[in-house]
Amino acid sequence: MNKNVYIGYDTREDIAYQVSKFSILNKSENITINPLKLSELKDKKIYWRDEDKLGSTEFTFSRFLVPELNEFNGWALFCDCDILFLEDLNNLFELADDKYAVMCVQHDYKPKEGVKMDGKAQTLYPRKNWSSLVLWNCSHPSNKTITKELINQPDTTGKYLHRFSWLKDNEIGSLPHHWNWLVGWYKEPQDGSPKAIHYTEGGPWFENYRHCEYHQQWKNELHQMMNNSK
Repeated sequence: MNKNVYIGYDTREDIAYQVSKFSILNKSENITINPLKLSELKDKKIYWRDEDKLGSTEFTFSRFLVPELNEFNGWALFCDCDILFLEDLNNLFELADDKYAVMCVQHDYKPKEGVKMDGKAQTLYPRKNWSSLVLWNCSHPSNKTITKELINQPDTTGKYLHRFSWLKDNEIGSLPHHWNWLVGWYKEPQDGSPKAIHYTEGGPWFENYRHCEYHQQWKNELHQMMNNSK
């Protein structure tokens, strides 16, 4: 049975999504990729929130629809589109532990304030980047409250969702940081080496980040993707 992976989709970063998707399917079998495209979610009457003026991506809120999209059944993965996978994603799914409602890398990430990506503000908040890659236990009773109605409720804040505030702390499992390696934050060799590279402040598809750390790995994947499509 295929495992579902939901990738956040932003119209400004289509190439990032395409490369992230390729990096998964190029190394992993029995994986189904589902892009979280707002236009499609709105057409299906699953997402109807107004545009979030503070959000740095189009999938700031839609990422939390994963339990609903997965019919509140089984395990599924959400990841940002600016993540490049270096290893078989099935190895990540093997870490799933049914006692948890969600599992994520619990970063102590405190970037410098300023701007990231294409001019979006870099904001600081507790549990920053925890929700950028999440193994969802969609069957967990505590996730039954994360319905499309709740996600689309204007009073439901990003703060509430990104901090997993509907869960008890002991329902949030920890994943190794190698699976959400924040570029510029973790360093080789003292922090080990990445299994998934997250270009959280901007990747090589942005003009200002053409030569950021790990830019060559992303470009290599891009070239292989383009060659395979010929």
